Amino acid sequence: MMLMTQAPATPKAARRQHDREIVALAVPAFGALVAEPLFVMADSAIVGHLGTAQLAGLGVASALLMTAVSVFVFLAYATTAAVARRVGADDLQSAIRQGVDGIWLALLLGAAVVAVVLPTAPTLVDLFGASDTAAPYATTYLRISALGIPAMLVVLAATGVLRGLQDTKTPLYVALAGFIANGALNVGLVYGADLGIAGSAWGTVIAQCGMATAYLVVVVRGARSHGASLRPDIAGIRASAQAGLPLLVRTLSLRAILMIATAVAARLGDADVAAHQIILSLWSLLAFALDAIAIAGQAIIGRYLGAGDAEGARAACRRMVEWGIATGLVLGLLVMLTRPLFLPLFTSDSVVKDAALPALLIVALSQPICGIVFVLDGVLMGAGDGPYLAWAMVVTLAVFVPVALLIPTLGGGLTAVWAAMTLMMTVRMLTLWLRTRSGRWIVTGATR
Repeated sequence: MMLMTQAPATPKAARRQHDREIVALAVPAFGALVAEPLFVMADSAIVGHLGTAQLAGLGVASALLMTAVSVFVFLAYATTAAVARRVGADDLQSAIRQGVDGIWLALLLGAAVVAVVLPTAPTLVDLFGASDTAAPYATTYLRISALGIPAMLVVLAATGVLRGLQDTKTPLYVALAGFIANGALNVGLVYGADLGIAGSAWGTVIAQCGMATAYLVVVVRGARSHGASLRPDIAGIRASAQAGLPLLVRTLSLRAILMIATAVAARLGDADVAAHQIILSLWSLLAFALDAIAIAGQAIIGRYLGAGDAEGARAACRRMVEWGIATGLVLGLLVMLTRPLFLPLFTSDSVVKDAALPALLIVALSQPICGIVFVLDGVLMGAGDGPYLAWAMVVTLAVFVPVALLIPTLGGGLTAVWAAMTLMMTVRMLTLWLRTRSGRWIVTGATR
């Protein structure tokens, strides 16, 4: 665990200290973030050789599965902030106890999701538009993979515990081990045991359970060394749920924005929606780099506020914003320079390329804005300012929806869709900047 150090004597020394902390937390966090989509890529590569119908079924089931899990990402965010505050207050027993409550909440939510998904899997697959040939494979994969949802949610909550303890290296190691195990299990079960797409699903479940077990071993060891109880505490679980509810609203609002953008692109034609999917995949990859800084922000800000160091929290916030802007500028420049090289990796269709090129320019220019948004989002999460984040995202959704829906009516193309996405990020930046400038997010102490 990274311990608090004595406050630096000069502003330059303070910046160096913040830089060291940001790098130490953000770099491993980026590696762990990238490992998760690699799970899906590995499954796709292995299942793709079984046939087109199997690959299509995997695509549908994976999208449903990731949606079911991603809405509960607050398990990581809320737990990080709560644990970091208690670390800052030098109360490790309470910090780990808070993390244990988050893990119990993850298990309860995971069991509830499994109970819903198992009987409704065929209906969910049909609602998602799977073809008659792909639907049976999608249903098989979804039903088996759903058994791993409790483990996936435990991984989220336990990752939040370790991030709050200022440890992002352990999640990186666990994620890498899980990725390697997932690939080996998939190859062995799909081809060695001749289980087909069911083998891929079972491989993923086993790998996720292994990752959850590894996290639980670390948390249990920490709980025992600091005398924290491992028993479920109703009041603590309820508090974790209440802290996570605003972040759930925030996440659902953001996912609604992404779904609406895709739906609008689909109405523009096949070439536009194909180009949109390519750009969205790149946008998501860029988000991992920026989200790594946000994760560092959650842990660092929570710790400073827990220690009662309001000025340290402000200084860390300022430095992380500078990091966000600088990273955004670098990423934007890379996108601008590699646009002609990037698109041929995904398509040879000149119509798709022509639709994507100007939209990619907008994505490149918007990266500094995205950098500020991700960092301030992480700062306010670390401060436990969930209700404001929920309100701000609902406002952003309300601004985005009418603008996006007018695009087909006014004859706008894919460039207009991504201009609307940039408007959405700009609104987010303004709402987050106003909050951080007000100072109302700064509430010191072990709890908010």
